[in-house]
Amino acid sequence: MSPSSDKPQPKGFALYVGLDEATAREQGIDLAQVVESLKKLTTELVPGTETYAAVALAPPGATGRSVDIVRLALQEPSAVARFSSDDEPEPSDGDGGVVIDISRKRVLIDYQGAPLTYKEFELLQHLVIHKGDTVKREDIISALWREDDLDIPNERTIDVHVRRLRAKLGRFEDIIRTVRGVGYRYDTHPDVTVLYPGTHSPDRL
Repeated sequence: MSPSSDKPQPKGFALYVGLDEATAREQGIDLAQVVESLKKLTTELVPGTETYAAVALAPPGATGRSVDIVRLALQEPSAVARFSSDDEPEPSDGDGGVVIDISRKRVLIDYQGAPLTYKEFELLQHLVIHKGDTVKREDIISALWREDDLDIPNERTIDVHVRRLRAKLGRFEDIIRTVRGVGYRYDTHPDVTVLYPGTHSPDRL
């Protein structure tokens, strides 16, 4: 009997691997080689199979099992649900400031929710995770859009996304800095509180 067409059907799988570059080098290999070997094995087992690999980036000091850090960094739903805090975020001092709640995917400005779109939040989150680093426009595109997306922007379009995000941040728009000719950067800001998934470490992601 053929499977019912009105039920979700498995179309593939995601394999999360907890392995950092230092550990790989100790074994005389690097992450790119591991990825290519796994992709090759897949196509050998099932010729013609399409694969897509994404490398998880976590801030220095991230704690916990490597595979859990990877799952969180890649926003695997069950991992996010497991490690998200059930407590309400506490706004920063002063007039309220900005709370970037990565665990709940929302931004509060002066205690009020900011009307960010999904992509605007993903863009802000990507810059926050890479705080202190200048993120190139092409890196933003590759991180936030998949190769098979129909609406993949160009570098000029990224500027439009940033401009719209800044407009919604209001008087805190300068937390996103422009690095002329390169890209954008988020630096630690006294008026910004970032809540990461989990409560044990502020750098956990």
